[in-house]
Order: sequence, then structure tokens, then C-alpha cells
Amino acid sequence: MEERYGLTSQIRRASISIPTNIAEGCGREGSKELSRFLQIALGSAMEAEIYDSLQKEVSDIKKMLTSFIKKLKTES
Repeated sequence: MEERYGLTSQIRRASISIPTNIAEGCGREGSKELSRFLQIALGSAMEAEIYDSLQKEVSDIKKMLTSFIKKLKTES
């Protein structure tokens, strides 16, 4: 994955945060603390998911732009 605008390292940190927070929560006493760490893990998972979704949309846009450019070249 190419580093752009710090996104790669941010996604890497979010991905690492998921199992780390689950493990840390399991090591705590009580459901309330476990729940707090699971919520943090869920937030990190959402962050990574949003990036994946955006990456696919950007890829689709790049394909459309490439097709449009090719079409314009054949018309001129």
C-alpha cells in the first residue's frame, strides 16, 4: 500500500488497534471496562472500513476517467 497523506499509517494503526483493544479489554476486570475497549475496537474497525470503501470508489473513478480520456482521444 502506497503512503498518501498519512492514510496508510493511519489505517495500519487502526487495524492494529482492533485486536489490541480486544485483548486489553479481556485483561480488565468487569464487563464495563471490557465494553469500553470493545467500543474502541469497533471505532477502529469502522475507520478501516471507511478507508476500504473510499479506496474502491476512487478506483472506480480512475477507471471512468481513463475510459473517458480514451474515448476523447479516438474522437479527435
